Amino acid sequence: MRCVIARFPFELTKNGVLESMKGVKPEASTGETVIIGRRHYPVKQVGQVITRQDRRDFSAAEVFRAMARLGFTCRTLPAAAPASVPSSLQQASAMLGTPVTA
Repeated sequence: MRCVIARFPFELTKNGVLESMKGVKPEASTGETVIIGRRHYPVKQVGQVITRQDRRDFSAAEVFRAMARLGFTCRTLPAAAPASVPSSLQQASAMLGTPVTA
């Protein structure tokens, strides 16, 4: 499959990506990940290995789309749920140990 990453064309295949990532230890991920084999790799790490470019030269979205088109499972971290801020009545009730009845 032909794709463009950081303005450079690449001819990528699923087997080629599997071969490139063989023996590469996954780094800790904080964002999007790609599952290659049984390992979860950060998208930027995969992009660096398969393109041999610096991670600052391409976006995670470019590699994410390319890996998804090749058939790899790509995951994003779920958005954090907003923290519930208790009202002053709920705080006072909690401090007294009595439930709030509405």
